[in-house]
Amino acid sequence: MTSRLSGWKARTIQAAGAVPLQTRLIVSYIFIMLIPVVLLSMYLFNSFYESTIREIVKSNESMLEVEKTNIYNHMETMERTAQLIVSDTAVAEYLQSNRNLEVNELLEYRRNAYDNLLRLQFNNPNLAHIRLFTSNANVKEIWPVFFSESRITGQPWYKQVKESPGTVQWIFGHSDPDLTRDTSIPSMDERGKVSLLREVSFVKGQHEAIVQVDMFFDLFFPKTFSRVQDGQSQMMIVDGNGTVHTLYDTAFFRKLAPSGFLDRLNRDASPGGSFEFTSKGTRYLCVYAKLDRLGAFMLNIVSLEEPFSDIAKTRNNLILAMTGLIALLAVTTYFLLSLILKKLHVLQNSMKRVRQGNFHFDIDIQGGGEVGELAHHFRLMLRKINELIVEAVNKQAATKEAELNSLKNQIDSHFMYNTLENLKMMAEIREQYALSDALTSLGGMMRYNLKWTSDYVRLADEIQHIGNYIAVMNIRYDDKLRLQLEIPPEFWDQKLPKMSLQPIVENSVKHGIRSSGGEDVLVITVKARELNGRMSISVHDDGRGMSLHQLEQLRLTMNMEDEAFRHRHSAEELREREGSGIGLRNVNQRVRLYYGREYGLQVTSREGAWTEVVLSLPLLSLTGGG
Repeated sequence: MTSRLSGWKARTIQAAGAVPLQTRLIVSYIFIMLIPVVLLSMYLFNSFYESTIREIVKSNESMLEVEKTNIYNHMETMERTAQLIVSDTAVAEYLQSNRNLEVNELLEYRRNAYDNLLRLQFNNPNLAHIRLFTSNANVKEIWPVFFSESRITGQPWYKQVKESPGTVQWIFGHSDPDLTRDTSIPSMDERGKVSLLREVSFVKGQHEAIVQVDMFFDLFFPKTFSRVQDGQSQMMIVDGNGTVHTLYDTAFFRKLAPSGFLDRLNRDASPGGSFEFTSKGTRYLCVYAKLDRLGAFMLNIVSLEEPFSDIAKTRNNLILAMTGLIALLAVTTYFLLSLILKKLHVLQNSMKRVRQGNFHFDIDIQGGGEVGELAHHFRLMLRKINELIVEAVNKQAATKEAELNSLKNQIDSHFMYNTLENLKMMAEIREQYALSDALTSLGGMMRYNLKWTSDYVRLADEIQHIGNYIAVMNIRYDDKLRLQLEIPPEFWDQKLPKMSLQPIVENSVKHGIRSSGGEDVLVITVKARELNGRMSISVHDDGRGMSLHQLEQLRLTMNMEDEAFRHRHSAEELREREGSGIGLRNVNQRVRLYYGREYGLQVTSREGAWTEVVLSLPLLSLTGGG
């Protein structure tokens, strides 16, 4: 699995690397723009959503507070009515009758106590019923106020009310049954109502009656049961038994499953608040308040479909605007990048021409900036490549010329070697040993010169060749040449170009010896040492030295470019000037050609005292001979 992921990652990186730079910049630009846009959009949408929810909650909390005020006002009205009934002495006397009243007594009561009760109801038109249920057999039923307690013994709340003397009980009912009809027959009036029930006891510990004050839902909960609805919300009442009381025949309620909010409401013990839930695929917001005195909850369920639709519409418009803006910016950026990268494309095409072998052209890019600086360095690189090509051609030409000269010299090499051997034998027969040694040294020099298997030799081989040269030249100068070596053993294998020290020593002999007839001995000292990570080989002689003018001319000749040198000196002049710095110039050019312009010869001198030539080379070791 890991190898598969690594392979997929490598292919992805390779594919991304093949995409043009301009396309990658555009994609990166869009990606960089898209991230903050998406984050900002999410933040704005979330903030807008939370703000919308807060506004809905706030407005519905105000609506619930108004409804709660209405409810508590109705409750106070009903409680006050019940208290007036209980406090009425005429009602108390009638309920406590210990005998059957005469007709005139009943008529008198009807004109007083009964009319007072009816007046209480008429003065409070919101009240649906005022009823008294008594178990006193001496009390006659007078519709619609006085009833026998036997009519309500089957109600689920009867036992609870009777066992709670002096305590007000609030009961929710779905309908208002007619007590004069058979209770087994369904009531035709399906109007729900809220009932205040209170046990009446005029004598402590003695049950007298139960008072009931009713108010219909649409009057007790005016906003909850109002038919004027906005279609996006609906108020509800949930009693202590978890029964929902609302307008069931509305389209809003038919789309709502009460189980979606009842479970959450039953778990919440707070006196008020809000929460969101989903029912039948629609998102709703429930804002609720607890009615402590009723033991119920008052809710307003708000559909979030329309707010969500508005938010989605705003979101889509914002996304469309952002997409259009990003597209416009991407197109604009594309053309701007085309202008910016135009010079880079020119540089790319120039590199293709170089790859095809064309090095002789100029780049038409001027000005500063990264691309301009890159073009400048590319020009310098082309110039350096051309210089290296010229150096390589010159080096190859020099090598071929050396090989040709070596081939020419080898034509009669065997004849020369045999001749020298014959002369050496003749000198030894005649006991001319100095001549024999000189011929041996001359033979060694010839073999070294003619044996050109490589451009490089060891320092030890070059020093041996110099020794042969000094031995031959001592015949001419009557042993007035002395060679001193100060070379540590670890430098004998130093690599250097062949015939690089012999021309220096030859120059010291020709221009350093004071006179052929004098007694002065010319001491030539060859030293080798490591200096700053390089090999430094110096050839010092204690000869005539050079004047400052001669030294400056020699340095100028050594460091002059070939074309300028040939332009300044004719071929005939070069032949006449043979031995006047031409050999040092050749050595200096060969060293620079092989190793670079930071290496070569440095000449110092003091007229009448000494001359020193220092050869600077890389510190390299060569095993074997040249």
